[in-house]
Amino acid sequence: MAEEGELQEYKLVTAEGEELKSSRHFGGSATATYPNSDTYTGDFVDGLRHGSGKYTYAKGSGGEDEAQNVYEGEFENNEKHGIGKMIYVNKGTYYGYWQNGQRCGEGVMTYTNADVYSGSWNNGNKEGQGTYVFFATGMKVVGKWKNGKLQQGKWVYPNGTCFEGQFDNNKPKGAGTWNFVNGNQVDGEYVQTVRADVPGDEIKLSWSTKSDITKAPVVKMQPE
Repeated sequence: MAEEGELQEYKLVTAEGEELKSSRHFGGSATATYPNSDTYTGDFVDGLRHGSGKYTYAKGSGGEDEAQNVYEGEFENNEKHGIGKMIYVNKGTYYGYWQNGQRCGEGVMTYTNADVYSGSWNNGNKEGQGTYVFFATGMKVVGKWKNGKLQQGKWVYPNGTCFEGQFDNNKPKGAGTWNFVNGNQVDGEYVQTVRADVPGDEIKLSWSTKSDITKAPVVKMQPE
């Protein structure tokens, strides 16, 4: 978000039509157009964005990922804080709680491919209890998250079959249990190894058990 500072001048038009050179010491409703072409329409308290408002990022503002993003909701001391909706161009839409400019608390992220994460956030990342649903397959993962990654939980297929255990890199790792709709359970262990035969950091999963269960879910989630 624009760091306009106390010394910068920019256009501020109050609800009464008065044009000022900044929001310094201003209180009330107004529209600010910042030097980087970002705009904010909403409440000010003592010169700061505070209350309800809409912040529109100019194309290219804040880096390519923030080009033309729009936030509408609550502000406190210039930061997104409280309940609000953020539209991320080419990424998706978040609606939920914010704290000090970051997604924090309960919220829902709907990605452009229609995948949905609903649950807890902290410092902008998935963290705490949450559920990620894959639109294309109907599969979902439910469990505990930290720094945007699933740590422990369940991978659930549409027919009810699920794997429950530990996760790392958003993939099963260590001891876990397959639960089937017919009531059968199979215990085993997943080992992760980085594949040397493909570029990047693709991880290969190996499942060991006394039963003949060799397939593992492919976990590929949208980035934060």
